[in-house]
Amino acid sequence: MNVCRYLGRRSVRHLSTTPYPNRSDFAVLTDKDIRAFEEIVGPSRVKGEDLEHYNKDWLNTVCGHSELVVTPVTVDQVSQVLRYCDTRRLAVVPQGGNTGLVGGSNPVYDEVVLSLEKLNRINYMDTVSGVVECEAGVILQSLSDYVSPHGFTVPLDLGARGTCQIGGNLATHAGGLRVIRYGQLRASVLGLRVVLPNGRVLDNMSRMRKDNTGYDLKQLFIGSEGTLGVITDVSLLLPYSSSSHNTALFACLSYQDVVSCYRQARKDLGEIVSACEFMDSMCMNTVQEKLGLSSPFTELYPFYFLVETSGSNEEHDNAKLESFMNKLFENELCVDGVVASSSDQSAHLMSLRESVSLGFKEHGFNYKYDVSLPTEQMYCLVEKCRERLSGIAGGAVCGGYGHLGDNNLHLNIATPQFDAEVTRSRDSAHAQHVLNTCTLC
Repeated sequence: MNVCRYLGRRSVRHLSTTPYPNRSDFAVLTDKDIRAFEEIVGPSRVKGEDLEHYNKDWLNTVCGHSELVVTPVTVDQVSQVLRYCDTRRLAVVPQGGNTGLVGGSNPVYDEVVLSLEKLNRINYMDTVSGVVECEAGVILQSLSDYVSPHGFTVPLDLGARGTCQIGGNLATHAGGLRVIRYGQLRASVLGLRVVLPNGRVLDNMSRMRKDNTGYDLKQLFIGSEGTLGVITDVSLLLPYSSSSHNTALFACLSYQDVVSCYRQARKDLGEIVSACEFMDSMCMNTVQEKLGLSSPFTELYPFYFLVETSGSNEEHDNAKLESFMNKLFENELCVDGVVASSSDQSAHLMSLRESVSLGFKEHGFNYKYDVSLPTEQMYCLVEKCRERLSGIAGGAVCGGYGHLGDNNLHLNIATPQFDAEVTRSRDSAHAQHVLNTCTLC
């Protein structure tokens, strides 16, 4: 397709030219198929042109070859589309907001893209229990804006909140910033409606918090990335919004100091902790140089520890935070720190952490890893990758940041152009580190 040839000049990998499985014996799309889809969803919901947004990923690192996007507006239409594709043996790629960083929502060959973007209605809200029911294509920020006036918040928050969709969040089991406070997203899901590959609709929707009747089938689809079925509707249990918020950023001289800060936060801040994040100097330098964001500190430090608190008593929360900060400085766990005094300052401090992926995108071609490792050993993987990448021609930029509360490291590597040697070095370093970690544990 023209879109792939155009993107190819910018070092975008065509997915079908990388070591993916063979296309297999799936059918090839015909004009008859297109007419069938138009009969199901209407001609305006079938797209055959301007498909760049659907074929390429957000990072502009991979590009598929789909020639057709279908955008149903009802569950029945999703069911009919999948039933038809199953009968015709047409390969399908379900797609939400397409905000992933590893190409998982993009076609590899010429698959039909089934976009959930038009399934974007919020159908029910119980302002007593905090239960909300919505369709899979609802954008996370839109859902948050809808429930906020009722005094509730969505238990998931991440940097792509303005574009990602709740169905994709569930299909990939996104973690985000609030896992330390609310747990993983699956714990807040009361029910799902899913269309299976053969078009059958599995209705597992519920508004009840307790349901111990038989198998919890909905959990099979959370994290399945569309391989078992397409999520079309979700029922979520929401927590009440907090009235008191604090955000603080601390500069540390070593990763072990960061871990110690995290340990102290869990101990001293306890129930009001809502986020514990870290980033290294490469990440801070990237958002400053590539995005023009300003650091609250006058110099660049090796590591940064960010903590957010959310509670219901401002005086109580502030006192706990002050005591926590005093202990950090008394124990020499940090060398500088700043506390936001307004919502704008809080948003700015959080943006330093949330903008790292956007900043690395400006370095060139990106290689991403999202891995879970024991908290104390997470940063060793970044150091190991830097060792392996030291001889890469043209230079490689490597940085690490992530969620301390759920052992989640975001490993970011960038080179001016795509380099297969980087992928081999990265995979080798990751495999060795995982083996060493398992040995230590």
